[in-house]
Amino acid sequence: MQSTDNSPAYQGKVLALDCTNPEAYTGGIPDDPALWLGTCERNGGVKYNLEPAFIKGSNVTGATAGLPQNGVGSWVVSLEFDSEGAKALAAASTKLSSLQDCGSGVSPCNAFAIVLDGVVVSAPRFNEPILGGQAQIEGNFTAQEANDLANVLKYGALPVTLDPVDITSVSPTVGNDQLRAGIIAGLLGLVLVMIYLMIYYRALGIVAVISLIMAGAITYLMFVVFSKTIGLTLTLAGVAGAIVAIGITADSFIVYFERIRDEIREGRSLRQACESGWVRARRTLLAADFVSLLAAVVLYLLSVGSVRGFAFVLGLTTLVDILVAFWFTHPLVVLLGRTGWMQKGSRWTGLDADRVSGHGLAGEVVSKSRRRQNTDQETVEVPSP
Repeated sequence: MQSTDNSPAYQGKVLALDCTNPEAYTGGIPDDPALWLGTCERNGGVKYNLEPAFIKGSNVTGATAGLPQNGVGSWVVSLEFDSEGAKALAAASTKLSSLQDCGSGVSPCNAFAIVLDGVVVSAPRFNEPILGGQAQIEGNFTAQEANDLANVLKYGALPVTLDPVDITSVSPTVGNDQLRAGIIAGLLGLVLVMIYLMIYYRALGIVAVISLIMAGAITYLMFVVFSKTIGLTLTLAGVAGAIVAIGITADSFIVYFERIRDEIREGRSLRQACESGWVRARRTLLAADFVSLLAAVVLYLLSVGSVRGFAFVLGLTTLVDILVAFWFTHPLVVLLGRTGWMQKGSRWTGLDADRVSGHGLAGEVVSKSRRRQNTDQETVEVPSP
């Protein structure tokens, strides 16, 4: 290593630095960007002798992680700089890109270091001069690594010191146990909703159950896709959002089925009721889902942490609800309404006369009570002589 800081104190510090010792690369000690720095890579093993910083973290105006524009390759980190940072970047990249590639024991070279708390977080190379104030860091990044690096570049270190107040040891299985309990609670709630729909709506309830299963399958598929593309993980907050979505989806079916009953009550045939009932229910369904989706978007944009996970899952499942209701539930009900069995109005269809006129189980009890009263009146009548 060579350094323009030839002071014995600095040279001795660099030579004594052992990057195989975890204490040397744990960080936490702020450095002076105006001075030379001898430090280690964040994961240890590599020693760096760094000249004074040419760009400060305050010059970075934006840093985002994402896939390349062509969608092929590893994750990258895109950077934007202010005017001062753009000038410094242009000068440094022009100088360093003309040097040879970094190799074992080669110094200086065409690499620059990103330093946080006195430790090198990343050390990419300049392949060419960058003159536009925008740069892109490429490498074999995973989604998590790219997001971590983007966060370091955007936020840097917190200008505070932390004092330990309480130390509590928590088993690593606690989070998994809570997540498992949340999933079990959600599945139990889903089963109870399915049972209620089948008891109350009979054949229409079976349609609702199939639709709920379809919605669950689509949601699971989207989770798999997003976990591979954007690193989405299922959290307890996400499970809560999915549980709320069960009620939203079931409510869409209930609104449609009740509209069909209203149409039949007004004298329309089952075929007509399935179509006209959908026209009336569609407006209510879209309005309710729009409010839910708007709330999810606002929560996602204004909140942080686990609340964003709840909002993301809620918005995702709301879109799935619209998809299933429009392109699965409605067509299936229309096809079912054209069958002779449904048009006969059997009690197992959920559209028999008692249920349509009396709004379900309560109406059935009232109808039976009225028939019993009429029978009693006919029994006590005595023909006049």
